[in-house]
Amino acid sequence: MEYEPVIGLEVHAQLLTRTKIFCGCSTAFGAPPNSQVCPVCLGLPGALPVLNRRAADFAIKAALALGCEIQRESIFARKNYFYPDLPKGYQISQYERPLAVGGGLDISVDGRRTHVRLTRIHMEEDAGKSLHDGFPDSDRRTYIDLNRSGVPLIEIVSEPDLRSAAEAAEFFTRLRDILVWLGVNDGNMEEGSLRCDANVSVRPAGQEAFGTKAEVKNVNSFRYLEKALGYEIERQAEVLREGGRVKQETRLFDSATGRTLSMRSKEEAHDYRYFPEPDLPPLAVDDARIAAVRGTMPELPEARRRRFVAQYAIPEYDAGVLTQSSALADYFEKAAAAAGNAKSASNWVMGELSRVMNERALDVSQLPMAPEALAGLICLIDRGAISSAIAKEVFAKMIDSGRAAEEIVQADGLAQIGDETAIVAAIRDVLAQNAATVSQYRAGKQQTFGFLVGQVMKATGGKANPKLANQLLRRELEANPKSQ
Repeated sequence: MEYEPVIGLEVHAQLLTRTKIFCGCSTAFGAPPNSQVCPVCLGLPGALPVLNRRAADFAIKAALALGCEIQRESIFARKNYFYPDLPKGYQISQYERPLAVGGGLDISVDGRRTHVRLTRIHMEEDAGKSLHDGFPDSDRRTYIDLNRSGVPLIEIVSEPDLRSAAEAAEFFTRLRDILVWLGVNDGNMEEGSLRCDANVSVRPAGQEAFGTKAEVKNVNSFRYLEKALGYEIERQAEVLREGGRVKQETRLFDSATGRTLSMRSKEEAHDYRYFPEPDLPPLAVDDARIAAVRGTMPELPEARRRRFVAQYAIPEYDAGVLTQSSALADYFEKAAAAAGNAKSASNWVMGELSRVMNERALDVSQLPMAPEALAGLICLIDRGAISSAIAKEVFAKMIDSGRAAEEIVQADGLAQIGDETAIVAAIRDVLAQNAATVSQYRAGKQQTFGFLVGQVMKATGGKANPKLANQLLRRELEANPKSQ
């Protein structure tokens, strides 16, 4: 029997505020353990929480970008459970009245477009962090760092609309892109500021009723999410093939083995004994506040992709690559405007510029080449001052030295040779040195022409105008069939 997976995600995104959600402690990553705490985030008696307004505005911004309905009044609740890194013995979250409901995100995988609906977006505080050390288990130690306790989060909960591990990874990827684009999350999954829980079940293909789900907890990479779900889907299907029953449980993904491992039985909502947080009033969001937040929002990635295709006449693929981050999209637009050649700007940004960023682990803001400098290089190519081959050499020197393209071309003698007499002289030398290849060409072996062109370019140090060199080479071959 064939089985179909059914997947929903719960994405926890740390909001990019300087201070925690209910107190003034810093959210900076990497501080000494337990150095960024106070009576509020430690849960000491008598300490009262106060909501961080910027955190609320960031949550509203994310909800608007994802097409959610902002609830005019949302209520904080206590989610009660015991865990060593939860100092209060409960987590302040939202339950029955979340900040936002509805909305969704369109994704495309292998040509299949899917609209993934959202159930809700709610605000909550993060727990601390348990650090485990020691082996074997008899020597095991667990250390608690409460710096992360009280860091502001939004939890984005999807409907079970995903039907493959690849779709889940794409949804998580697209969601990260939007949150980073908005500036509400830094997207740093290694530091734990973005992580995902996945609810997955399988059912016989064609069956409407859902199967029993398992939750894969705290996955912090797109690749691991896809691998964890791939394993879990096959594990559950195998259980059913053998006549067994899938248990509702929480599981962890072991990246070393590529397997999911049972952690505990899955909690239900009533296990947490939710009740309204008595120390926080309802969060009221009026039309004026929504309008103010909406006014701070940038053009969203999908809208910018569509505009790039329409405005710059570039392919949809180019537009998709260029809008992977707002900084990259800004760089492209500045380079295209200064060069007056959007397609060339797109090619250079997606090609050589991206290669340099990958090789040197740079982001756009760290590039030693301004978009106007790249435009200067493109202009030299467009007016025939340098060849495309020489342009790559100039580009490398610009990256290493920070000098302008025109300065490098003049100082290093890299200007393109457009003098017909000089190119013809080089061609005649090449033909004389490659008599056998010339004979093959004249005997009808046309593919040898490319070799001869390459030799001409080599003889001129790559400086010959390629178009002119092609024309003159063909003229020499056809005009003097017996002279070589």
